[in-house]
Amino acid sequence: MNIKAGPVNILIKALLTLMYAIPILWIVLTSFKSSADVFTTQASFIFKPTVAAYTEAFGPELLGALKQSILIAVGTTVGVLLFAIPAAYALARASGWLTNLGLGLLIVLQMMPHTTNVIPLFQIFGSWGILDSTLSLVVADTALLIPWATMLLRPFFRVVPVALEEAGRIDGASTLRSFWSIVLPVARNGVFTVGTLVFLLAWGEFLYAINFFLTPGKYPLSALIAMQVGAFGINWPGLMALAVMTSIPIVIVFICTYRLLRDGLTVGAVK
Repeated sequence: MNIKAGPVNILIKALLTLMYAIPILWIVLTSFKSSADVFTTQASFIFKPTVAAYTEAFGPELLGALKQSILIAVGTTVGVLLFAIPAAYALARASGWLTNLGLGLLIVLQMMPHTTNVIPLFQIFGSWGILDSTLSLVVADTALLIPWATMLLRPFFRVVPVALEEAGRIDGASTLRSFWSIVLPVARNGVFTVGTLVFLLAWGEFLYAINFFLTPGKYPLSALIAMQVGAFGINWPGLMALAVMTSIPIVIVFICTYRLLRDGLTVGAVK
């Protein structure tokens, strides 16, 4: 049985790799083509490479969008963790109907469509005077991702033995000190895992960006890419070059946190 399972697993992994690798390869190749080579079948893989698309895409507009994406992603990650960590810990340690009610509300909040929040948030941010600012995106993304992050963090705190906290209290530590010095370090893989996922989601946020930023010059990278699609056609090499450059920070974050993501998701699946 194991002999048959080996080749099948290898075949499945190879197919999945091809499914993801071929589009990525095509994007990279297109970014090094000229506009004339994009629709030429003879130049699918053999063509004269050029970096014109990269030189045209790289400029003040790209750097400004990159700065906005970093501010939004980092701010959202910090905001979500500040609220989701204590909420997840409370739901992991508490029991009873209030806990079940809280978990049910989190599930309901996650089921709400993303688009239903746009108009109410637009009106609220307008009354607060924070429209067309990075703060509006951070607040909106944070509110959107807190329920999801709380549900994802809860299993990580549930696997931390209560006996560790009881031992800390015997030694004179308060509840807050036990949480900060004992529980949080044990669950750090889960916190880093959720933080990384929140960062990736906030990095690619698009809907709130095009609605809450009234000035196109303030758009993050996700909205900047969409602006490449115009009424007079699409500059495919420029679009693909921009997509490649936008993906580089995500790849770096993924490589740096891969081990934590792998270990954290395994631990979080225990309960």
